[in-house]
Amino acid sequence: MNQKELEEKIIENYRGEEKMMILVFAQWCINHNLNPEELYIRAYPDQAANPALREAIELTVPKEEAGEVPDETLLGVLSLFGNNDLAFVVTEEITKRK
Repeated sequence: MNQKELEEKIIENYRGEEKMMILVFAQWCINHNLNPEELYIRAYPDQAANPALREAIELTVPKEEAGEVPDETLLGVLSLFGNNDLAFVVTEEITKRK
């Protein structure tokens, strides 16, 4: 595998992991009766039309069919990808619940 192929593979893996992070976020929102797009827009007002988020929302299942997504898991995943603004909004919602 040459350098260019290696770089492409790394980018491809990152994108796949990023999609999983977005799906975890979207399912967490659904599980807590929150609108993923509304939370995302609160965190990133300039990125209202996010195709990856819309795709993830389509892959979510009703909360009755979903497994639990612990708050700590979501916050950890968001942190790994540097989504600090979104983690802040999620933390606000967690605080409202308690």
